[in-house]
Amino acid sequence: MDALRDRFPVLARVAYLNAGTCGPVPAAAAEAAAAELRREAEGGRAGLAHFERRTELAGALRAAYAARLGCAAEDVALTSSTTDGVAIALSGLELEPGDEILTSDSEHPGVLGPLQALRDLRGVRVRMAPLAELAEATGPRTRAVVCSHVSWVDGSLAPAALGQLDVPVILDGAQGIGAVALDVGALGCDVYAGSGQKWLCGPEGLGMLYVAPAFRERLAATRRGFVSLEDPGAGLDARPAPGARRFDPPANHGAALLAHGLAAHDVLDGAGWDAVHERAAALAARLADELAARGHDVLPRARTTLVAWRDPDAVATAHRLAERGVAVRYLPPGELVRASVGAWNDESDLERLLSAL
Repeated sequence: MDALRDRFPVLARVAYLNAGTCGPVPAAAAEAAAAELRREAEGGRAGLAHFERRTELAGALRAAYAARLGCAAEDVALTSSTTDGVAIALSGLELEPGDEILTSDSEHPGVLGPLQALRDLRGVRVRMAPLAELAEATGPRTRAVVCSHVSWVDGSLAPAALGQLDVPVILDGAQGIGAVALDVGALGCDVYAGSGQKWLCGPEGLGMLYVAPAFRERLAATRRGFVSLEDPGAGLDARPAPGARRFDPPANHGAALLAHGLAAHDVLDGAGWDAVHERAAALAARLADELAARGHDVLPRARTTLVAWRDPDAVATAHRLAERGVAVRYLPPGELVRASVGAWNDESDLERLLSAL
């Protein structure tokens, strides 16, 4: 993986262990985005060629993200973030006051925010249970289950039994896509929302949303605009686009943003996804073992890319590590430190973290 590591300029000076927030940017991605901006500056953005280029990039990126999800490109919408995807899915459910959404007691604000809106604005009840117990915690009023595929706190996995439920399952895949091998069909979820800027090393403001074909017609497209309509010229008679593109947000993704996302994906794709996933998981497991051996209280975890340990002054520790050239993060309210380990890392990054602690 040395060749992959060389594609990320930041790694020459920083032990970058924070892809769970934003992944490192490969040089090729920055160059691709800059090329699109130069094209726009020199050629303008008014001609047909500009819109054709943007459509071309969006189609290629949609197909690339679909490959990572293990689905067809027509099953994927391009969004702005995981939170955006979760909100699109939740707003499209036909929920009434008193209906219940079940979620875990360890979710990211990206899930809790859309759930709070449902509670406050539509009278939906939100109930919580431990992630490992969600499948058994559904009740007669449960209309959907919303939770992380990979926990943002400790890297634990959602229970496989969720795929057997007879209510819709919406997964937050922010710490899943790009980080672990993924097949949405095997997961049995109805919706999978993910981020482009984390483990896929794309730009902030880019995400994806998988909607299972069998579930698509049950989910209303509540936000419609030019890119999500089949024939925008039909005015009020325009129909939603076929496939999951009907859930594309109204705001257009700029060519530079799309080019960055596609180039970053292709850098990782060139290294081979099996190797990318195995390398990251193996390094994360090694870090967890080393931390425990040195007396740190590491949270139980699955074979994923996140490692979290307890620290009574996690905020200060994260800042001190940053001063030593080690990028990690603390988790609110400030009692956990989390390292996010990618295939671009190597043993020297782990040792730099351990020595700085």
